[in-house]
Amino acid sequence: MKKQSVLSRLMGYAGKHRYFTYASWLLAAISALIALLPFVYIWKIIKEVLYVAPDFSSATGLVHNGIMAMVFAIASFLIYICALMCSHLAAFRVATNMRIAVTEHIAKLPLGFADSFGSGKLRKIINDSTGATETYLAHQLPDKYAAIATPIGLLALLFIFDWRLGLLSLIPV
Repeated sequence: MKKQSVLSRLMGYAGKHRYFTYASWLLAAISALIALLPFVYIWKIIKEVLYVAPDFSSATGLVHNGIMAMVFAIASFLIYICALMCSHLAAFRVATNMRIAVTEHIAKLPLGFADSFGSGKLRKIINDSTGATETYLAHQLPDKYAAIATPIGLLALLFIFDWRLGLLSLIPV
């Protein structure tokens, strides 16, 4: 029998809320990619300023590019908030279902088992353990997917800016 992965076991506790977890991964990756777009517009601003120097009054796209950089920065932030909302919905459901499952299991055990730990210590163990899964699902997993998407997006931008620089940046990899 194949051993089930930790993530698939956690998703079993999520039930129908597992789709919020998957959505959070996708939204976090999209947010990370959109967070790179302000750098494109800053590059356009610098390029235009250098192109028209020393007659800076003929630089006409500075305001538009600045606004677009700000719009994409705000959009990235809002999408990341949506990713965290999705991940928290799923993580809280997982933590709740785990607490219920553990409590039901403890109720089936002999009474001496709970007495050997003490009710306060047992409650603390359950709360701390389920809280740790909430931290993992709600924060670490979306950040992991954002961390995967960022270098891929940066590499794509390097090829967009200058394909030779993109190829050169692959040498250390």
